[in-house]
Amino acid sequence: MDKVKVTRKTTESNMSVTLDFSPLKADYRKYINTQIPFLNHMIEHIAWRGEMNIDVDVSLNEFVLTHVICEDLGIALGKAVKEYVDCTDGARGYGDAIGIIDEAKAECAMSFESRAYCSIDYHGNDVCDKTEGMDREDLETFLEGFAQGAMCTLHIDLLKGHNGHHIWEAIYRSFGSALNRVCEVCESRKGKTSGVAGKIEWVIE
Repeated sequence: MDKVKVTRKTTESNMSVTLDFSPLKADYRKYINTQIPFLNHMIEHIAWRGEMNIDVDVSLNEFVLTHVICEDLGIALGKAVKEYVDCTDGARGYGDAIGIIDEAKAECAMSFESRAYCSIDYHGNDVCDKTEGMDREDLETFLEGFAQGAMCTLHIDLLKGHNGHHIWEAIYRSFGSALNRVCEVCESRKGKTSGVAGKIEWVIE
């Protein structure tokens, strides 16, 4: 599978995300339209480090609410990645990575095993409540939404940093690089699942 598109519609928002695993386009940035400049910038890092084109289209039915955009878009992106991992034989389904810029350093690890969990630990580092016009909780909410949509386990650890812009760049860079590992297709992984439990089957009576 080279491309996957998901659209998530609610009474509040319409989120469309397309993942295209062909070579990264020279103008890949122009396809990322969240209505929030700093969130666009964070998704740019995911696309660049993940080596995937991410086409994002956001529309809201009434109010332009940052929380709604971050949460719903995170869920939609997570769902898109889950569909890719589930439908691509040999997709690794797990990965970890370090992201750095100047004084900031962060680590991300994720595993797709139908277990939605998100942990973000700043390890005592001072993280501003607001960076480039975005609340810290909304930048967190995007990552939490991703874990929900992807049904994956996601751990983010800020190892060091004091500049707010750099901190979030390091975090989202590590996320993108870990995602690159998750989506990597390996011959040795064909016929296998991300976890030893195998494919989850439900019986509903």
